[in-house]
Amino acid sequence: MAVAKLCDVSTTTITEAQEFGFHPGDIIQEWLWDEDVDEDLRSKIQDLTNEDLVDEDYDSSVDGVIIWWRDGDDEDALADTIMDATSLADEGVPFWIITPKPGREGSTSPTTLQSAAKTAGMNAATPLTVSKDWNGVRLRAFGKGAERADRMERNERDDMR
Repeated sequence: MAVAKLCDVSTTTITEAQEFGFHPGDIIQEWLWDEDVDEDLRSKIQDLTNEDLVDEDYDSSVDGVIIWWRDGDDEDALADTIMDATSLADEGVPFWIITPKPGREGSTSPTTLQSAAKTAGMNAATPLTVSKDWNGVRLRAFGKGAERADRMERNERDDMR
């Protein structure tokens, strides 16, 4: 599967974080943080939103989600994590699974992500390069949620122009 490029190492912090669809003031919930995550990417998101990332114990509504996923974790557990994360996410918010790039320790198969997303009622997009060692896959809800998310993303792209 081809991997699109989301960011260039020389791109500004704000632009990279905006590519995720996050905005100043957004509360972004982070799932499955571990010591191997890309701290620069986390910092860029926090710089854009002017908010700390909140963890999976956060119990209020959120404006976006990132899940750090590595191979070796159970596919059913990923589907469960996606469903848990959607319970606090507003409809149509940016929802990302971030995985190590192919060839890196912990890289996972796109079919694993697609299958888990489908089980959770979501569609998985094409993987995008989000940092030197990590790819991101945006998830979208099936049906009306997907249509609304697509409309919101088109509007965001138009606003960035």
